[in-house]
Amino acid sequence: MPYYNEKIETMPKDELAKLQYQELKKLVTRLYDSSVFYHTKMAESGVKPADITSITDITKLPFMKKTDLRDNYPDGLVCVPHDDLVRYHVSSGTTGKPTVVAYTQNDIDLWSECVARSLVSCGVGKKDVLQVCYGYGLFTGGLGLHYGGEKVGATVIPASTGNSERQIELIQDLKTTAIACTPSYFIHLIDVAKKMGVDFSKDTLLRTAVLGAEPWTDAMRRYIYAESGVTAHNIFGTSEISGPMFTDCSELNGMHICGDIAYTEIIDPKTGEQLPPGEKGELTITVLKKEAIPMIRYRIGDITSILEGDCACGRTSPRIDRLQGRVDDMLIIRGINVFPSAIEHALLKNPYLTSHFMIEVFRTGPLDDMLVKVELKPDAMTDSINGLMEMQMRTERALRDALNVSAKIELCPPNSLPRFEGKAKRVIDHRVI
Repeated sequence: MPYYNEKIETMPKDELAKLQYQELKKLVTRLYDSSVFYHTKMAESGVKPADITSITDITKLPFMKKTDLRDNYPDGLVCVPHDDLVRYHVSSGTTGKPTVVAYTQNDIDLWSECVARSLVSCGVGKKDVLQVCYGYGLFTGGLGLHYGGEKVGATVIPASTGNSERQIELIQDLKTTAIACTPSYFIHLIDVAKKMGVDFSKDTLLRTAVLGAEPWTDAMRRYIYAESGVTAHNIFGTSEISGPMFTDCSELNGMHICGDIAYTEIIDPKTGEQLPPGEKGELTITVLKKEAIPMIRYRIGDITSILEGDCACGRTSPRIDRLQGRVDDMLIIRGINVFPSAIEHALLKNPYLTSHFMIEVFRTGPLDDMLVKVELKPDAMTDSINGLMEMQMRTERALRDALNVSAKIELCPPNSLPRFEGKAKRVIDHRVI
């Protein structure tokens, strides 16, 4: 089993806990002494560095949220001299100010190290050609995978997004073996390739995809493999913690967190109480070694759980389950929590449907109604009204069983719904709250 940093990646768990405590203690002491923002937050919570005597004492520290970055826009959270900064990244926000993240050279190196470990765990190495189809620039995705790919010795193609026909030509001409992009964009590439007469499994060397930036499911992983012969790996990260960082390994059983770099908690979104392994809640991450803008107990907003047991790959780092949606984009339909990823999972069980769907939510009087538009596969198109009605009703029953709430289904012709090169926009909420 290949590792990028075997000593760290296979460190006994008790030794890892000691290392995490040492890093947390140094971080808390530095920020308490040098940052007005963090000193104030800790003082308001009644905690001092002396109160941190083990890694479990992290629960004494206050949470951070995205509003903290926006309220301190643009650089009020920077904790090093500005001469030490080498880069800014900016993430666009749906409301208010964007979030600005600053980096020292050590921050960049640490980020690259983390992505390198993740890529190796996916089987990407020196012999690979990695085509990076995330956006480059203020968005962290492109550069994060680019630097990690170069660090493992892979040949990197900075393709960015768009011009899908050209992307497929590059995959063929430059003998791309691995690709990094959003899952919705990769599925779009599969569709475009078919129109070009290109079969990824037969006409290219592409065998690995590192997909992230939006929630997706194991059903989509199986769909991608069936349609392209490509094994899809899940990558997770946010600009606030650096960018894309953590992936699942060759076992495809949860994303490994680099424990010496980040400490992971799952909390109850309402109470903030830490939840035990196996229970689903809000992902919260402390980046233990970040210099420019450290993040202590940062509430990511994604719903997941910490997986129990050891991974067969031999890595001892903590693992988190596949993200099941976000606290803030979770739909509440007639009192029931609904995540787009759960809808996707149910739809992909139907062999006549594609992975392209849209959700529209309406309010009729006091009640909420949900409409799910989903594309039929070309071979499922039929002139039989009865056949289409039966398929519609069968799909509605499947969603009701999966979600515990009813949804109307609209079956759409192939290639009729929008395609997305970046994050897929799956939900249109027409309700006036």
